[in-house]
Amino acid sequence: MAGSSIEHIAKELGAKAEGAVGLVVSRLSEPATAAADHLALAMSEKYLPDLAKGQAKAAILAEGTDWRALGLEAAILIARPRYAMAGVTALMDQGPHIVAGIHPSAVIDPSAQIGADAAIGPFVVIGAGAIIGPRARIAPHVSIAEGAEIGADALIHAGVRIAHHVQIGDRVIIQPNAVIGGDGFSFVTPEKSQVEIARQSLGKSDAAQTPQSWARIHSLGRVVIGDDVEIGAGAAIDRGTVANTEIGSGTKIDNLVHIGHNCRIGRDCLLCGQVGFAGSCSVGDRVVLGGQCGVSDNIEIGSDVVAAGATKIYSSLPSGRMVMGSPAVKMETHIEMYKALRRLPRLAKTVAALEKKLTNPKG
Repeated sequence: MAGSSIEHIAKELGAKAEGAVGLVVSRLSEPATAAADHLALAMSEKYLPDLAKGQAKAAILAEGTDWRALGLEAAILIARPRYAMAGVTALMDQGPHIVAGIHPSAVIDPSAQIGADAAIGPFVVIGAGAIIGPRARIAPHVSIAEGAEIGADALIHAGVRIAHHVQIGDRVIIQPNAVIGGDGFSFVTPEKSQVEIARQSLGKSDAAQTPQSWARIHSLGRVVIGDDVEIGAGAAIDRGTVANTEIGSGTKIDNLVHIGHNCRIGRDCLLCGQVGFAGSCSVGDRVVLGGQCGVSDNIEIGSDVVAAGATKIYSSLPSGRMVMGSPAVKMETHIEMYKALRRLPRLAKTVAALEKKLTNPKG
């Protein structure tokens, strides 16, 4: 890339630049491996010694850092360096190269509407009545089914599958091979199923071992995604049965997340890798679920809930609760339970010794 000056980067970040602000850098780098034309990211004290190992002439540093003492020629000083990562990486990211216009190999139904300045890559298929917003970028091998709507400035990476009548807002980013709008996993038996019996009895009675077959419940709803949503690679979001599956604006969804039919996810949530939702869950705003969290069907999770990685949520949670473990309990409760678990071997030895004294007091 051509590069940017320290002055320009600082201005874009709303930060202060000092030293040789006309210095041009071509890319970002960790301090220890930085070349002379790289901008080093030394955003906390622990990275400062690494600057001497690399060749960077400029770095992003926390306010108050003595950059001259570090041997630098220029510095960008910022109050919250970690937050600066969002701005500086956006500035330096050129993204996938998708040539403007419509590639000759794309197959687009005549009734589809393509917005101004949209870029449609090779082997893209767009169905009847689909709407692609202005400046949207569609990478190769994406399929967009009939009646789907994609908003302005969206970025759809290679291999994404968007099913019929899915509605996607503005500035949405979807990473490779995500599937949006597949049918929900909904099946029912003519008689009461073994699963229903187990739920009602809580496992107290064995289910009768009789033949049963599964009838499909068709998915007639849609997936509706708000603005500024990001969806990770390989994620799957199922359409609703009758009502829609909904993803609120600003929510970020990591790789391999599954969201079942009829789920409603609020605004500005953060769902980390391999999180799984069964059907008909309701999630408030600003909820954070760590990697591999699982949520049972028909659960309600209030706003501002935080769940540590691998937490299993089997019952509804009130707003503001911080939980951990399987089943989910308050974080402080889980920590006490874990401490008690670690003490069990010692406790077992103590109990064994007491038993021995009781059974053989003279021994």
